Amino acid sequence: MFTRHWRLWVAGAATAALVLPLAWLWKASLLPDTFDLASMGYAEWGDGPVGALGAASGHHAHGIPVAELTGPDRPADVRETLTVRDEGDRITVNGTTPGPTLRVTQGDLVEVTLVNDDVEDGTTLHWHGVDVPNAADGVAGVTQDAVMPGEEYVYRFVAEDAGTFWYHSHQVSHEQVQRGLLGALVVTPEGGPAEEPDVDEVAVLHRYGAEGTLNGDAGVSVLDAAPADQVRLRVVNTDNGMASLWLPGTVFRVLAVDGTEVHEPSDLADVAVPVPAGGRVDLGLTVPAGGARVDFSGGPSLAIGGADAGATRSTRPDETLDLLTYGEPKPPPFDVDNPDRRFEYTIGKRPGFLDGRPGIWWTVNGGLYPDIPMYMVTEGDVAVFTISNESDDTHPMHLHGHHGLVLSRDGEPATGSPWWTDSLEVGVGEAYEVAVLADNPGIWMDHCHNLTHAAEGLVAHLMYDGIASSFHVGGHHHNEPE
Repeated sequence: MFTRHWRLWVAGAATAALVLPLAWLWKASLLPDTFDLASMGYAEWGDGPVGALGAASGHHAHGIPVAELTGPDRPADVRETLTVRDEGDRITVNGTTPGPTLRVTQGDLVEVTLVNDDVEDGTTLHWHGVDVPNAADGVAGVTQDAVMPGEEYVYRFVAEDAGTFWYHSHQVSHEQVQRGLLGALVVTPEGGPAEEPDVDEVAVLHRYGAEGTLNGDAGVSVLDAAPADQVRLRVVNTDNGMASLWLPGTVFRVLAVDGTEVHEPSDLADVAVPVPAGGRVDLGLTVPAGGARVDFSGGPSLAIGGADAGATRSTRPDETLDLLTYGEPKPPPFDVDNPDRRFEYTIGKRPGFLDGRPGIWWTVNGGLYPDIPMYMVTEGDVAVFTISNESDDTHPMHLHGHHGLVLSRDGEPATGSPWWTDSLEVGVGEAYEVAVLADNPGIWMDHCHNLTHAAEGLVAHLMYDGIASSFHVGGHHHNEPE
């Protein structure tokens, strides 16, 4: 009898030793129904000085509210209204997906009114790659409340940088973007480009389900152009994974990456150009006598200037363009050798609970969301991030409100044109050093733009000292940024 009781006691104790810690971990992972995102995780000051408000009250208590970080109070130069509607398997913008391409001029004050006709979860518009004021960034629960059915919201920002950008939802984004709530934004240089192309075209890549499309169309699209025409092709990758493109038999150049011009780009041939999720690449080419063709991974193609639209699709070249060495170098606009702060952003994966759900989840510096760093800066700081991927998948990393300058990859210094990026593919086992100038106060998402990964916890934030939250995740508007 004693032996039987002893065995039962041991079994019970062993079960309790296993179950009770799991129960505690499960309970500890549960997120409140509504919370201030800036109060989650922990402040990371990057071995630099702790800011005045941070030293006094932590990283979230007092300061200028995000809602007050707005654009200039003057009449808009450009006004647009974008109405989003649930069309079943797709979400349209002004009746189409992709939505309309917005074209503005550098320096314009842009005013866009978002109208939510009937998207049940609510929605927002994020201006991807545009360094807008924080209140115009379009992230539900961070910079605004989600716009519910029947509501509208006005975004105002100055288009300070010329380039190719895009807009998309940042409310339940992993679902709404995939369903087509997106479109392109082109900012032309003030006074016009140095070399005016004969043809300036946008190519939006997007998968609806398993089907890859170009500007919403599968298969081969046709672009009218004459022989010897100069073409600028603005490629926007709106998908969750890396895209690539190539031009069989045609010489071309990469003119811009993520909205920033490449310094002295050289001619390319028989090479594939990678375009990370969320990223943009502008191509320049002179149309040859027989036309040109651009083939894209995922299925679509573009026949330019009389090229045979029925021709067999070409094979992807073996060589891939490396932006670390492409173009010619020039000095950076700020001191990258003596940064004010150095941050580690190490991506991993481990078992655990995410808001009560068991699984194997992404980690940032070893922690599961929301036990992640809030990267803290003071306006004017130069911060160098080391972004390391120790997981088993690639991650296209996107910092809102800023462009980063790539300094090195796996210890190899960048030697080509300054590589400015806001959507950086970090491959398995890779580590990038990226310099950021803290010149746009606010609370900014810094996350994987494989939006499924972001919804699984691969998200952190950059926060300025002296800035306070105005919004909460969850709550009456059911704010759900990812």
